[in-house]
Order: sequence, then structure tokens, then C-alpha cells
Amino acid sequence: MCYSFLTIDNRAKGVTWVTIDHPPVNAVSDALMEELNVMAAALTSDPTVRVIVITSSHPKIFLAGADLKGMMQPNMSDEKEVDPIAAACAKMQACFHQFATIPKPVIAAINGHALGGGCELALACDFRFMSAGTIGLTELSLGIIPGAGGTQRMTHLLGRAQAMENIFLAKKLTADEAEAQGLITKAVTNLEEETTVFAEQLAEGAVFAMGQAKRAINAAEKPLQEGLVEEAKAFSDTFQSDEPSIGLAAFFQKETPQFYTGK
Repeated sequence: MCYSFLTIDNRAKGVTWVTIDHPPVNAVSDALMEELNVMAAALTSDPTVRVIVITSSHPKIFLAGADLKGMMQPNMSDEKEVDPIAAACAKMQACFHQFATIPKPVIAAINGHALGGGCELALACDFRFMSAGTIGLTELSLGIIPGAGGTQRMTHLLGRAQAMENIFLAKKLTADEAEAQGLITKAVTNLEEETTVFAEQLAEGAVFAMGQAKRAINAAEKPLQEGLVEEAKAFSDTFQSDEPSIGLAAFFQKETPQFYTGK
């Protein structure tokens, strides 16, 4: 598919970079979300894609928030029981949530400000590398709250007390501050180079099993017994690939397993 706002770059070892280019400020729109949905489905089903990296072409902004003016327009729908603002939030939540559930590692390479919706997309990724700008859920400074999963993901990641402080004070954190909190994986100087090293390290591993581990880790948000059931299913499903035979054979032969044999 030809994308208007995304560039797909398939690089070495099955690492695919997705660059968002939605002028002028990389704001979230229905059109951008539609392309993100299509892209996510395509990369999920592509067996050559082992790791996904999401970044931005904007020199100062990773991703901006949604069109708030559009959200606040009067609802002209005949369906009077439909809450248009809640529906818009649900649409963004679903778009971002798919990156949290894709059965492959997803990395946010944050090259500029990731405030509001940008932070929420980054939080939906498995790892966050950041070189510039600030990051945070700053909606309270506008008299609203995060609505694309931010209140949930930040709380799960940092705990209730830190999430409340960040959200209530609309904190804009530098990369170093965000790393200290655990909001991002790593503050880096050379974003592309250091993200690539990490992405390729993941890509050389048992990526199918990583997808099953991700599924089980996500289930940790459920009650313990439900999570344990999901973990058992995910463990069983790892045997749908040849990764266990590769890993176990290497273990008994005292060798390093070679899960990725491509170029």
C-alpha cells in the first residue's frame, strides 16, 4: 500500500522503521490513524518483519495530540445517545492499543516532543528511546485529561503516585528525567544508531517467543489466576514455531542459539 503520512523502511535483520510525516506538526488525525491501522496489520502479518521501530520525520516533534477543536464541535449525528468525544477517544485508544498487542517488539524512537497523544503512542510501545524534546501527559494544563490510554498505561508503568504527580502537574520531562522515572527505556545521544543496535539485538532473538511473552506480560494486568491461565496458553503456543527446538539444541550443545538466519 502507498501511504500518505508514513514511510516504511525495511532494514537489516528484519527491523522495520516506520516514520510518521504528517505536516505541519504530526498531529493525530483520522487519516493518520487509518494509515497506522493498515500499517500495523500489514507488519504483523509479514513474517520478514521481526521488530518495529516508530519514529518521526519532524525535526522537533515525535507526535502531537489530536485535533481538540474538531472534538469539541457540536454533534450533528442523529444518534443522540452517541457521545462524540468519548467515541473519538475510543478510536485513538484502539489505534494505539494495537501496538501494545502486536506479537512483535515495538520501539518508539522519540526524536522530539512527545506530549499528550505523542506520549500516549510512546507508552503503547514496548520500549522507548529518546534523544530530544520533552515527554509527558500535559492535558491537565488545558483543563482536560489524557484520553488515548495515557492514564492507564502511565499508572501501570510508573505506579499511581508518580502517574498522578506527572498528570496533575502536566509535567514535561526531559529524556534524562523520563529515564530516571522509568517512563522511557533509555535517554540517548545518537537516536538512530543506538535504537538500531537495540532493535537488531532483539531481532536476533526468539521473536515469536517474545510475542508470546508480550501476550503473557499484558495479561499481568488481569487478576492473577487469569494471568496464569494466559501464561500457560502462551507457553504452549511457543511450540508452534521452531524456536524451542533451536534454543534447546543449542543449550545441550553449549552453543549460542541462532534464531535469525537471514541477512
